[in-house]
Amino acid sequence: MQIEKNEKRLFIFALLVIALYLSPLILLGENAHIRVHDNLDSNLAWYKVLKESNEIFGSINSRLPQISNGMPRNTFSTEFSVIVWLYTLFPTMAAYTISQALTRVIAFLGMYLLLKKHFLPDKQLAWIRVGTSLAFALTPFWPSGMLSTLGMPLALWAFLNIRIGERHWRNYLVLTLLPLYSSIVLGFFFFLFAMGVLWVTDIIRGKGWNLRFFLSIVYMTLIFCLVEYRLVFSFIFDFEPNSRDEYFHAKLPLWRVIRLIVRNFVLGHVHVMTVHALVILPITVFTFYVIITKKLWRQEKVFVFLFALNFILSTWYAFWFYEGWLPLTERFHFLDTFNFARFHFLRPMIIYVSFALALRIIFTYCEFTKRTLSIFMAAQILLLAAFNEEIINQNSPSVKEFYAERLFQNIKEHIALPQEDYRVANIGIHPAIAQFNGFYTLDTYNNFYPLSYKHQFRKIIENELTKSKAIRIYFDEWGGRCYIFTSELGKHYMYKKDSKKRLKNLELNMEPFKKLGGKYIFSAVPIDNATENHLKLDKIFTEKSAAWKIYLYKVMEDEGSKKTL
Repeated sequence: MQIEKNEKRLFIFALLVIALYLSPLILLGENAHIRVHDNLDSNLAWYKVLKESNEIFGSINSRLPQISNGMPRNTFSTEFSVIVWLYTLFPTMAAYTISQALTRVIAFLGMYLLLKKHFLPDKQLAWIRVGTSLAFALTPFWPSGMLSTLGMPLALWAFLNIRIGERHWRNYLVLTLLPLYSSIVLGFFFFLFAMGVLWVTDIIRGKGWNLRFFLSIVYMTLIFCLVEYRLVFSFIFDFEPNSRDEYFHAKLPLWRVIRLIVRNFVLGHVHVMTVHALVILPITVFTFYVIITKKLWRQEKVFVFLFALNFILSTWYAFWFYEGWLPLTERFHFLDTFNFARFHFLRPMIIYVSFALALRIIFTYCEFTKRTLSIFMAAQILLLAAFNEEIINQNSPSVKEFYAERLFQNIKEHIALPQEDYRVANIGIHPAIAQFNGFYTLDTYNNFYPLSYKHQFRKIIENELTKSKAIRIYFDEWGGRCYIFTSELGKHYMYKKDSKKRLKNLELNMEPFKKLGGKYIFSAVPIDNATENHLKLDKIFTEKSAAWKIYLYKVMEDEGSKKTL
C-alpha cells in the first residue's frame, strides 16, 4: 500500500490522537472512570469469574458454581476469544486498556483501507480518509463487543477485494482472525447476511455467480461457528428452557415505534454509539440536498444507497418492537430468542463511510474549500473526544471504587467461612461486585441462564413484584437482571455510601432464599423492617476507597430449626 508523504504524516498524527485518547486508562489504571452499564456491572466481572473457575476449557455441559448455583459455562465467552485470554493473562484494567487499544487501532486501519481502496482512492482526498477513519476509531463503542461492529470496515475491505477478483492471502487472513476478536450475534451475523445479499444482488444484476466471493462468505461463517461452538450448541441442541424463552419484545404501539425510528436515526443506540447527530447528520442531509438539486443520482448512487439504507436500518430496528409482530413471535419462538433488531449494528460503518463520501461530494460540487470542510472534520473528532470514558463517566465510581476490593475483603474476613460454603444476594448494588470479589451469588446479570432458576428466584421477590408493575414487567418479560428487586428502589441499583435512602416496607420470602443456600444479604441501604424479613443486621462496612456502604444482613434461623439442632 503506497502512502504519500503528507498522508503518512496525517496517518501518524491520527495514531498519536488515538494514543492520547487512551492515555487516561494508561495513566490512571484502577482510578480511571469507565462505563458501568454492560461493562463494570457484568462483563468485566464475568471474565474474572471465568478465569478463577478453572472452567475456561470446561465441557459443553459444565457449570460455574459461583453464580446462581451453577451458571452454564456456555453462557460465557468461548475460550477461542482473544478477550477471554486478555483478562486471563492480565489484571482487569491492563486487559481493558489493551482491548481498547487493539479495537481502536484496528477500527482505524480497517476504515482507512476500505476508504482508500474502494471509496476514496484519489490522492487529494487523504485528509478525508484519515480524518474519517480517526473519527470512526474514537466512537464510544461497547467495550466487550470488541470488533463486532468496529471490525466491519476491515472485513468489508477484504470481501470487496475478493469480490473484484483479488487473490491475496491477507484477505483470507482478515476473515480468519476477525472471528477471534468479535461476536457473531453482536454484529457479524448481520454483516455476513448483508454480504450474502450483495452476492445475490450481483447475480440478479448479471455479474455472474462469483463463487470465490460466495465461498469466502461461507468460510468466515464457518470460522465463526467453530469459534462460537458453545453458542451454536446452546441455540440448536440445548433444549433446556432458558431465560430468553420469556423475553417478549413485540409490545410497542405504532406511535412509539415511529418515535423510536426518529430517535435511533438521530441518536443511535447505546451499544453502537456513533455521536453523529450534531455534525455528521447535518452534513449528510445537506449532501443529499446537493444531489437532488444538482441531479447527481447516477454519479453518487453509492451515497444515496447508504443514506437510504441508514434510515431503513433504523426503521427495521424500531419495528422489531412493534406489537403487530406478536402473532408471529407466538408461532415462531426463535423470533423472541434471537434479536434480529441488531441489523442496525451495521449503522456505524454506514454512517462514517457516508460521512467520508459526503465530504468528498461537497468538496467536488460545492464552493467549499478544503479548510472549511476540515473544520467539520475536526469538530466531529473533538466531539468524539468529549465522549471519552473518563469525561462522560466522571460522576460514576472509578473502577477501584466500584469493585471495592478492600471493603469486600473485610466482609469476607468477618464472615470467616469459605466463600463456596454460603450464598449471598445484593440489594441496591450490582451482584457483579460481589462476584468480582469471589462471593457466590444467587443474583446475577446474565442474558442466558436456566428458566427454572429464574422461576425459583422469583419466589423470593414475588411480593415486591406485585407492588410495582414496572419491575414486574422488567423481570417477568426479560429477567436478564435476576436481582433482588424492591418496589421502593425500583430499577436503581447503585446506591452510594452517601445515599440517604432506606427500605421501610421490604417484603421478601426468605424460605426460597434459604432453599437456594442464601445466608447473607449485602444491602447498600439500611432495611428498617429487617426483623420482619427474618434478617438480622450483622455489621456495617465502609471503606474510604469504596463507593459503597454495605449493610451485612444475616438470615435468622427460625425457632423450629434451632430446636431440631
